[in-house]
Amino acid sequence: MQRETTKKNRKISLVVPLRNEEETLPTLFASIARQTRQPDEIVLVDGGSTDGTTALMRRLADRDARIRIVEAGEATPGRGRNIGISTAAHEWVALTDAGLTLEPDWLEELARAAFADPDVEVVYGNYEPVTDTLFARCAALAYPPPKQERAGGRMRGPSTASMMLRREVWQRLGGFPDLRAAEDLLFMQRIERAGCRVAWSPRATVWWQMQPGFRRTFRKFVLYSKHNVWAGLQADWHYGVARQYALYVPFVLLALVHRWWWLVPVVLLFAARVARAIWRRREGRDLLWALHPVRFAGVALVLLTIDAATFVGWAQALRAARPARADGTKVEGDSRL
Repeated sequence: MQRETTKKNRKISLVVPLRNEEETLPTLFASIARQTRQPDEIVLVDGGSTDGTTALMRRLADRDARIRIVEAGEATPGRGRNIGISTAAHEWVALTDAGLTLEPDWLEELARAAFADPDVEVVYGNYEPVTDTLFARCAALAYPPPKQERAGGRMRGPSTASMMLRREVWQRLGGFPDLRAAEDLLFMQRIERAGCRVAWSPRATVWWQMQPGFRRTFRKFVLYSKHNVWAGLQADWHYGVARQYALYVPFVLLALVHRWWWLVPVVLLFAARVARAIWRRREGRDLLWALHPVRFAGVALVLLTIDAATFVGWAQALRAARPARADGTKVEGDSRL
């Protein structure tokens, strides 16, 4: 059934969950100020910051009447988004995160896709990694999903970092799971299973600053791994990594008891994985570019770092109980509002 599209329900609330983002919030707000289509309301949800984030939010709100601040106490990103959307004044809610930079036409492009068809319920935009260092260029070839062909062009997504949806959809699906990671994946799975009418907006781009080095990447993926296990998503990630390393075990054992050259198949199998990762993300570049030795070695090291973090996080999740809220109840992967 078609919905009536009026000037009133074309207003947009922008919801941003925050926690200790004093350093990144100015960059995000500078890109919001440059938007060719400005949000009608900006809801900032602080999830228990211990730095200067809250004070910075208040200074921003003093200068912009559209900004509303919600201090949610200790809150995961999932709970922060739920609180922000529940308090939003408008039917359409755009979502993004701190640590990102929005292209000037980001919100305009999301709105164009949303309002072109009155039956659209969810719009996904694009996201791009910032590749300003050698490490970032190697990381961008290792783990961000490769672009896919969508209506309107090639893009990455879906992602809650670049997204707009009707508030009634969020309410109907029970909101985001109360998790510190993987809450976005679970919510987008609900959107897909519910058969929501989705539109794609390849030009609605946000720029994503990845972790700047091996140590930070390892720590971040340990967190992701642990929370994905708690969310029950091992089949989508962990089992695949485990199967790859299970292939190496017989060759390693043969190398230990027989000859070292049994390790050659291990090296070749891993090199094939690195080559495949680069090739899928090469963005039209040729074979010589893909096989550059420094680039190849960098991607290999990033993949090894992520694999190690995957197993460490998996072990931590199995060893520890799921985190609890302040009231002592466990945070479940399928929690509802």
